[in-house]
Amino acid sequence: MILPVSYNLRNLAVRRTTTAMTALGIGLTVAVLVASFALVDGLRLALEASGHPLNVLVTRKGSESELASNFERRVFDDLKFKAGIARNSAGEPLASLEVVTVISLASEEFPEGANVNVRGVTPIGVEIRGDARLTEGRWFTPGRREATVGSSIARRYPEARLGRKIRFGRGEWEVVGVFHSEQMARNSEILVDLNQVAADFGRESVLSSALVRATDPVALQALINGLEADTRLNVLARSEKDYYAQQTSSGDLIRYLGTVVAAIMAVGSCFGAMNTMYAAVARRSKEIGTLRVLGFSRVAILSSFLIESLLLAALGGALGILLVLPLHGLSTGIGSFVTFSEIAFQLNITPRTMAAAFLFALAMGAAGGLLPAYQASRKEILTALREG
Repeated sequence: MILPVSYNLRNLAVRRTTTAMTALGIGLTVAVLVASFALVDGLRLALEASGHPLNVLVTRKGSESELASNFERRVFDDLKFKAGIARNSAGEPLASLEVVTVISLASEEFPEGANVNVRGVTPIGVEIRGDARLTEGRWFTPGRREATVGSSIARRYPEARLGRKIRFGRGEWEVVGVFHSEQMARNSEILVDLNQVAADFGRESVLSSALVRATDPVALQALINGLEADTRLNVLARSEKDYYAQQTSSGDLIRYLGTVVAAIMAVGSCFGAMNTMYAAVARRSKEIGTLRVLGFSRVAILSSFLIESLLLAALGGALGILLVLPLHGLSTGIGSFVTFSEIAFQLNITPRTMAAAFLFALAMGAAGGLLPAYQASRKEILTALREG
């Protein structure tokens, strides 16, 4: 015969203060775990949603990022007419020579400044980024010190808003427009004229990369293979999506640290649950003896106390998820180990993350409640009644 769950619920309600403190300890552990996973999932979602499926990013061979690439202008002149590269309505190859540099901008979160990407592009480069739509102002004019910034940059950095001026290179650059792209990583960049920024940083002949558009998915891989097989070019070619996917390595450290912290807290929470359940067993010796007299078996009592611990853990798990849930969709940024600049993204709490965190809480409850439950089930009837 199994004890009803209502019996366990009543016991938790009677010891409401102890129940609340233990559930809070478990809840905080779950909250740390969910928050760290939300950071990583948000970053991964932002980067996986970035990159056009037909775009190929070309850098110097051996370069893991555009910042570390010394891409020569003469190489671009040779590759832009390769077979498989799409053309626009004017018949020009959809190939953009680009230069990437990093500047520091102050924000409310980081008054001392954070690194952001400045990307010099050609008019063809803007055309290749056709998914980016203006939300304010206009695109920069080639040959002028003008900048069009991504929506994340405009939101996070006051000096990069429309009508303001940003100082870098050899002077000030006026922000003339703000754009938004569904490819989230683009929104963390400042776009300026290629030749103007290259001259400012002394990089007229050695730049960063080339972005080219393939004609179709079949031509994409053939184009990548052709570029890498050409020994005259000495380049590394990869799809733009693959390049952004590499940047998710920035989130691995967060996931690792969050898991380690949650694991350390979980040990403490398990001891807290165990303490609570041991105290319950000590206070309820007479009650346990009475249950044995009424015919409840050792297995029934063990199961009842274990269920009580699981209910306590479930309460803590739900509390932890509720504590973190308001963070869903919150915008933040993280430094990338690939680009050495900040990537803005939104925290993403998925049903899968919540389910995993809830199961983690139940595991803590089971670990903390098993020994006390076993002790309760092993009490002899006369000893239990005498202790009560």
